[in-house]
Amino acid sequence: MRVSVIGCGHLGIPHAAAMAELGHEVIGVDIDQAKVDRLNAGECPIYETGLPELLTRHTASGQLRFTTDIREAAAFAELHFLGVGTPIDADGRSYDTAQVFGAIRQLAPHLDQACTIVGKSTVSVGTTAEVTALAQRLAPAGNHVDVAWNPEFLREGHAVQDTLRPDRIIAGLTTAGAEKAIRTVYAAIIDTGVPLFVTDPATAELAKGAANTFLGLKISYINAVADMCQAADGDIEKIVEILGVDPRIGAGGMRPGIGYGGGCLPKDVRAFTASARRLGATDAALLLRAAEQINENRTGVALDLITRALDGHPLNEARVTVWGAAFKPGTNDVRESPALTLAHALQQEGATITVHDPQAVATAMARNPELDYTDDLTASVDGAELVVLATEWPEYQHADPQALAGRTVRPLLVDCRTTLDPETWRAAGWTVHQLGRPAENERSLL
Repeated sequence: MRVSVIGCGHLGIPHAAAMAELGHEVIGVDIDQAKVDRLNAGECPIYETGLPELLTRHTASGQLRFTTDIREAAAFAELHFLGVGTPIDADGRSYDTAQVFGAIRQLAPHLDQACTIVGKSTVSVGTTAEVTALAQRLAPAGNHVDVAWNPEFLREGHAVQDTLRPDRIIAGLTTAGAEKAIRTVYAAIIDTGVPLFVTDPATAELAKGAANTFLGLKISYINAVADMCQAADGDIEKIVEILGVDPRIGAGGMRPGIGYGGGCLPKDVRAFTASARRLGATDAALLLRAAEQINENRTGVALDLITRALDGHPLNEARVTVWGAAFKPGTNDVRESPALTLAHALQQEGATITVHDPQAVATAMARNPELDYTDDLTASVDGAELVVLATEWPEYQHADPQALAGRTVRPLLVDCRTTLDPETWRAAGWTVHQLGRPAENERSLL
């Protein structure tokens, strides 16, 4: 098919590259000329595993190109994906859909032939109906413009994989034409056995919020239990193993840490909580709000653990290395990053901070310029009195604790993602503390 992707950010760029990989002719649209120029040169302005290679290959072949001219996209494509941002609104509880409706107002007046608009941005219930009404009113093709909502379920750091090999496809629509377009554009994926759920638009809109919010609930739940383990000298790792073998529960998403972040999960939980309140589902809103509050309190929990680990050494005199700036591994996205929130909080307490990240130093520096950064893992611990692991990059799991220990003032590690093997690090001379796990003196008795 001839496909356009409107909006070239963390959603749009991977989606456009993946559509080209599936064999479609793709044109991406963005208002930023400098970004478009970089993309057409095969340069990727964001980091996603596997994305630079895909982008380079398909821009070089001509299968994928980018423009700032939405009229060009309207004339070219038979299917238009909306991948623009829907940040949290000024009220802090709902989506700001200005970019969605702005894109429709620019695109629709140039649609003079039958086509399908497919929304991928995360939106509140009722948005599809409003977009349909606006698009058909403004488009010369009128009712021959179909609209479907096809929410993305991308995990940042795995966006290419999740687009090409998703675990499900959801399409909220009302016409046979829209369903045909969805089945055609995703035919290569559907043919591999990936289930396609065709629903009404409201169900599709709710499904995205429900999925992300359930993950947020799961993360907040295991963090709450980790706090109980911390108070009782229990071991959260063993509890996760015990819960994980229960087929009704599973261990996925149950790694205790400093909470979820990024551009999707926090706003989706907030907006879904607000939707529950607007719909009159009061008990649901109370449950969801509790999950938010647990997540919001994770920085304080981490600070308490760090203070205990320092064992009387004043935090305001400590040189601290924070490993991780991205909100999760595999991406350079630092939006609502728990790692940066913790680094900033440590600095506010008077600690001297150096932040290391394999990919996100540049994006973190732009957002939090008050912190010091390095992209050299070994040098990052020089002179450190404490190392805090805040993002679970594999580089930290593969680091050599023996080599690093001698570069610190004291080999003290607080693993706020409960991701390292503490015994390996202790054998190399480190004192290790992890959220929800027994301290070293209690562990020796097990």
